[in-house]
Amino acid sequence: MAGLIRRSDIDEVRSRTNLADIVGDYVTLKSAGVGSMKGLCPFHDERSPSFHVRPQVGFYHCFGCGEGGDVFTFLQKMDHVTFSEAVERLAGRLGYALHYEDGGPAADQGNRSRLLSANAAAEQFFRDQLGTPAAEPARRFLGERGFDAIAAERFSIGFAPNSYEALGDHLRGLGFTAEELLASGLQGQGDRKPYDRFRGRLIWPIKDVTGQTLGFGARKLLDTDNGPKYLNTPETPVYSKSKVLYGLDLAKRDIARGKQVVVVEGYTDVMACHLAGITTAVATCGTAFGSDHITIIRRVMGDVDNRDAHGLGEVVFTFDPDEAGQKAASRAFADEQRFAAQTYVAVAPDGLDPCDLRLQRGDDAVRLLIQGRKPMYEFMVRRQLDSYDLETVEGRVAALRATAPIVAGIRDESLSVGYTRTLAGWIGMDPTEVAQAVRAARRAPARTAPSRAGTAAGPGTSGAAEPAARIPVGDAAAAMADAIAPTIGIAQLPTDPVTRLERELLMALLQHPDEIPLETARRALHTTFSQPALATVRDALLAAIDAYGTSEWARRVADESPQAFSPLVTQLAIAPLPIREGFAAEYCRGVTTSLIERDLLRRKTELLGALQRTDATAEPERHRALQRELVELEAERRRVRGD
Repeated sequence: MAGLIRRSDIDEVRSRTNLADIVGDYVTLKSAGVGSMKGLCPFHDERSPSFHVRPQVGFYHCFGCGEGGDVFTFLQKMDHVTFSEAVERLAGRLGYALHYEDGGPAADQGNRSRLLSANAAAEQFFRDQLGTPAAEPARRFLGERGFDAIAAERFSIGFAPNSYEALGDHLRGLGFTAEELLASGLQGQGDRKPYDRFRGRLIWPIKDVTGQTLGFGARKLLDTDNGPKYLNTPETPVYSKSKVLYGLDLAKRDIARGKQVVVVEGYTDVMACHLAGITTAVATCGTAFGSDHITIIRRVMGDVDNRDAHGLGEVVFTFDPDEAGQKAASRAFADEQRFAAQTYVAVAPDGLDPCDLRLQRGDDAVRLLIQGRKPMYEFMVRRQLDSYDLETVEGRVAALRATAPIVAGIRDESLSVGYTRTLAGWIGMDPTEVAQAVRAARRAPARTAPSRAGTAAGPGTSGAAEPAARIPVGDAAAAMADAIAPTIGIAQLPTDPVTRLERELLMALLQHPDEIPLETARRALHTTFSQPALATVRDALLAAIDAYGTSEWARRVADESPQAFSPLVTQLAIAPLPIREGFAAEYCRGVTTSLIERDLLRRKTELLGALQRTDATAEPERHRALQRELVELEAERRRVRGD
């Protein structure tokens, strides 16, 4: 078919790509057993990790929301690209040259890659312009804020010439169309012709977590510029301001490693923090910090809801002391419970933001600002107390009414008790009275907090996805429904020992074919399966057995399965097995032997029954044949057991 990428190239790109490396650009992954990794699902909000990746198999699956697939599926769903664009992006990452059926572009190639390419070309253009004489105001602006040429290079800063067509002419010269430049937001449409959106401004490229440039932020420099102080790329197919954080591409590794993120309010604040050694700083891009930002941070940080875990993460907010900063603090506090990590607030002395603080007092002052962070709850309580006259009885009572609900909302019981005592001291009231007020506030309807698990969790849940309803063992009608259910998954399988053994054999064969010889695998797969859904998957394994042990093994099995069973194959290839490090061979041998022995026992029972029903006098040949089969069966059983 014209325009399609060759299948052999698709398979080659898939086999050369490490799925964990790609997923790791979006999600912090940790070991979850032999050959398995897990993290917080990027497709739904959750408190405990249910998203599993098995790099050797090449599949991922979330046992919370059910999303799963291979590396191409992951990029398609995360970045909203077509299949061909996903293949092309990974091929470019590998430096692999793709071939097409007609030598041309892929038939389903969309415009996302073109918009990203336009942004990348624009970024380079802006960076080149920073060294020109016309960019002297931009260089002066940077210098006045303590940023030199090395800093500008580190953050890819550029300059937009004070021209209506310089960028557009340059990009059209590179082959980009007028429609692509308008769609990317690099140009706007005037009455007569398109014009450059950014003119005479300092430019910051805004990148996604993988480092691709999605849009730009621009700061006014010239007195003749009547536009806003800061101007951002408008919403485009690749840029959504509520779903990006400036500096995340630079900060993600240290955020994941140190379990800390510092949220500041501007581009220069991010620069100042990073240059001062706070390399976990990020900022929103022309919008308030919101739920999408929280989701991004939690995934990168691996913000797991486990309060007993060592090294619980930290989210540190810096706010200006003005009214806008106070509103930002209130919004952040409203979403505080969406984090499992502890939340803090850092407010600089004299109301300085991190950039001005670094400029006036040096890098040490920025580091001390973050080190001196205060818990979010303490910050909010003190902010409320500032509104009341604590010298009067009426003021103290009103202050208690305002702050008791805040203390009541603290999830950690020990912290809540400590803050109750501290609050009593701050207000100057009897600790018993304050404790009573906090308990009363706790019994009252809690302040509304967005669900941590999105649609996976309902009211009153912990945020973990509820397991699917299990089908009763022995119910023939349910078993048949199980066999043909369009959404069959591991959670829907019965939990009896026989089904569990069959399931674990298939998992072992899919995940660790290197530990089970091919002939042993064939023997195990030719046994009788009692669970209909697993029997269907077993048949798919036999159909794809020529790919056994190759990098295409699990995918071939999924392809051979009926469409309704592909998700089950993925889950079986991903779900963790109870294997200790270094004991994969023993486990696989044990589960394979157990299933074969079970089948041999079934056959032995059948043969003994047939032998009892056979008259040795009337049917001597049949009687002897059955005896030989029993002897051979016993010999096979000993071989299987290694006796």
